[in-house]
Amino acid sequence: MTWYETVQQMEFENQNYVIVTVIGTVGSTPRDCGTKMVISKSVHYATIGGGHLEYKAIDTAKQMLAESSSQQKIEHFPLGAKLGQCCGGHATLMFESFINDTIDIMLFGAGHVGKALVSILAELPCRIYWVDSREDEFPKKLPSNVVKIISDTPSDEVASMPKDSYYIVMTHNHPLDFDITEAILLRNDSLYVGLIGSNTKLKRFQMRFKHKGYKSDFFSFLHCPIGLADVPGKRPTEVAVAVAGEIIANYHHNYTDQPQRQGVDWQQLKISDTSACNIHRPIKQDLSK
Repeated sequence: MTWYETVQQMEFENQNYVIVTVIGTVGSTPRDCGTKMVISKSVHYATIGGGHLEYKAIDTAKQMLAESSSQQKIEHFPLGAKLGQCCGGHATLMFESFINDTIDIMLFGAGHVGKALVSILAELPCRIYWVDSREDEFPKKLPSNVVKIISDTPSDEVASMPKDSYYIVMTHNHPLDFDITEAILLRNDSLYVGLIGSNTKLKRFQMRFKHKGYKSDFFSFLHCPIGLADVPGKRPTEVAVAVAGEIIANYHHNYTDQPQRQGVDWQQLKISDTSACNIHRPIKQDLSK
């Protein structure tokens, strides 16, 4: 498997990873410029030459993964006795950490609003699990980040989702909406639960929950009516925009309040010893001849 195939697999599996690239060499080094390896929390793929250099690279990569922020850094390694390698050259490595910020959304209902909503959400950094019992309601073509799930018991699909998922309930059937919402709230590990409907529908659901013995805090997390109140309108596209806006606002509140370090500090690029990397200068030509 190549390094880029490994990256594709990591992205598909929702894993965090670091790409280590040899960006500079001088003298004798284990591998040439451009050599890459990919490191995740538990495994690593390919090699930059083995030995203590690779050990240090893996250690640095795992420290970056522990920080849980996308960032880049450059480090220089003299391959001498101090590093336990006898090559005698120098290697410069670039570390790029990729922390997954994709959100998982399960959408119940492939009606008009559901179709309009998927077309918006599919443009965001998310994976959408779209559930309905009616296969004919789904479009023939779906975006690559949308998974179609045809299920006669949609509420059972809730169990397949990871922790901190987003749920949107907008089926064609109120009793089905209730069963799905109950299954989601029983998990008690979601970041967002939205239910389409009016205040009257919400009060009916609340009454049913109370009759089943649930306390008020059980359904206090439920967003209903769904969507941003500042976005009016009842057309499918208008409702979809309001719902997408509420999810985006919730997402940014949960994830982007934490400071993110991005890019390489310019001081890291300052190389006092020119032997730390290959420097290619143009050949000066004598134009007087």
